[in-house]
Amino acid sequence: MTALDEVSAAIPADVPAAIPADTSAGDPDLWWYAPFRMYQTNLREIDADLDVDAVLDHIVAFGANAWLLNVGGIISNYPTRLPFQTPNPVLAQRPSGDLVGDAVSAAHARGVRVMARMDFSKVARPIAEAHPDWLYLDPAGQRQELNGLTSVCPSGAYYQEHLVHVLEEVLDHAPVDGFFFNWMGYGEVDYAKRYRGVCQCLGCRRGFTAAHPGQSLPTGPESPAYPTWRRWSAAVIDGLLARARRTIATRRPEAPLVMGHTADIVFHEANNAVGRSMWHHQTSESVSAAKSYRPHVPVLVNSVAFYDMPYRLVAEEPHVLAQYHLQAIARGANPSTYVMSFPGRLDYASLPAASRIVRFHRDHAEVYDHLVPAARTALIRPDPLAVPEDGSDRGEEFRGLYEALLERHVPFDVVPAERLCELAGQLKRYRLLVLGDLGALPPASADVLEGFTAAGGRMLLTGSTGFVLDDPQLPSAGIGRRAAVLTGPEATWSSVVVPEEGSPVPILGSFHTLETAEVTAHRVLSRAPYGPPEKCYGHLELDTPAAVRSERVTTLAMTPGRAYRASGLSGLRDLVADEALRLLAADVEIVTDLPEQVEVVVGASRAGRVLHLRNLSGATRQSFHAPLPVRGSFLSYAGWPAGQRVRALVAGVELVAEADADGRGRVQLPELDLFEVLVEAT
Repeated sequence: MTALDEVSAAIPADVPAAIPADTSAGDPDLWWYAPFRMYQTNLREIDADLDVDAVLDHIVAFGANAWLLNVGGIISNYPTRLPFQTPNPVLAQRPSGDLVGDAVSAAHARGVRVMARMDFSKVARPIAEAHPDWLYLDPAGQRQELNGLTSVCPSGAYYQEHLVHVLEEVLDHAPVDGFFFNWMGYGEVDYAKRYRGVCQCLGCRRGFTAAHPGQSLPTGPESPAYPTWRRWSAAVIDGLLARARRTIATRRPEAPLVMGHTADIVFHEANNAVGRSMWHHQTSESVSAAKSYRPHVPVLVNSVAFYDMPYRLVAEEPHVLAQYHLQAIARGANPSTYVMSFPGRLDYASLPAASRIVRFHRDHAEVYDHLVPAARTALIRPDPLAVPEDGSDRGEEFRGLYEALLERHVPFDVVPAERLCELAGQLKRYRLLVLGDLGALPPASADVLEGFTAAGGRMLLTGSTGFVLDDPQLPSAGIGRRAAVLTGPEATWSSVVVPEEGSPVPILGSFHTLETAEVTAHRVLSRAPYGPPEKCYGHLELDTPAAVRSERVTTLAMTPGRAYRASGLSGLRDLVADEALRLLAADVEIVTDLPEQVEVVVGASRAGRVLHLRNLSGATRQSFHAPLPVRGSFLSYAGWPAGQRVRALVAGVELVAEADADGRGRVQLPELDLFEVLVEAT
């Protein structure tokens, strides 16, 4: 029996399969298919004198079993012989003259893997002066220079030809266990967070023109060809990664590449940033999207222990770092902790909170062995490279829907819109797809969605999803045509939707006037004067629906996610969640009285069904602080029959499920602090 068969067999037929039947479970003999935990020491050149045994003592006690170490690129921490690499002068202080060799030998003696961190984004000034054709050039013809280093461009020969020579030298020098490439991309933004524009080097001009004749290389987002360039540049990076992977596999097939979608391990960095609003679920979203696309491809989340790049001495808030790790493991990723320098030289107060999660993952490795998504609902994430016709931020609708489902305890997986066609055969495991204001769909994606509903699936659509101009793309939605789109304050302010149950909610963002012969729901009231108070009356009930309900599809003619993000009004959240629960009907997974600040994540692993409860009550506008304890709550889950024994791993107790009124298994939960993990007892 394969690993895929084992996990699939653990799930009864009435619960959606956690792992698509046509997805490879990977090679079980490769070490990175088992759960692992990484610790990154991002070394300064002055740190090459570190004591490898002392660092390994810390890594092992922390709970990790892999070490991500600076090896080559900007600085080589081994005795390189390549003329386009810069040896670290501090290596002269080591008896061996070789940090990488010392680290690999000591780590392997203790059963710890060593991953090589490579950074090809910059070169020392002498190399830059010798090879100007390798360099990034901004639209003004200027280089990116910082602290004696110059940025290079992925279109140039350093990346295109010499990257593999560096990998070959490293592989010949020491038996590293894998590679990670840092800052692998086209550097539109420099270290000072200034936008510098699209690279104008000769390699970029030749490559873009050859791929897209008749289009001029853009200079930035305002250029007409910028969306085309984004896809072209992403394809160049994917091609580089694929070639790097072939080089590694030829010489050391047991060594993975950590990076993008053509790599062996998908990478996500969980970090904070000065001036950037926190999206509290960013890590969870990213991991879920990766695991829903390719469930058996490992994901690594590298969580930054300091506040931001300009403040590398400042520790991240401990509960923020803990949440990064918790979001990672709950969605099936491997946790990694990223520090500057090494323990004892730079220490961070955030680390004990992270170590708690890392050690939990270590101590319950069997629970995380091939942990994959298993929710009955999928929230479709907008294609980040798609350009909305109306210029709106489709991400705000997605994030509002995300919060609405989470707060009402509707478990969901995140599925990337750009992967719908590739996942056509796997969508059948979902009962409901939620697509928020996605606009015109690629025709092939529309066909996939129609096939999903024809096979019995249900969909919840909002806003512009599935319209090309005014023509609907999804016949199953039952919409004849879109007559008009109302967008912005002048068209929508003071107009409201009156739900069948509940109080009026505002129309914020856009409203779509739809023509249909299907069942409609919720009243729409027109705009009316909203000031001065003496004139605040005159709303008219309009003959246009707020919701269209066909047999398997509900379309909300507004953007409730964006409106919820803007207003925080729970009526908007409930409008979305109530429609989702109505569509799910007998397929509702979770019934609970947990507070809305507790997320329920449903997965499945070789240990059976796995439910993570994540306490978000400590969330603040820009951080996470200590959560409030939750006591006396129950949870019913459709995957548990009456009598099912359930282990609460954090509390260390065993629960027995009783049947609720609808036949779900119901347990009384122990006190919930930061998190709890519920696993079927065998």
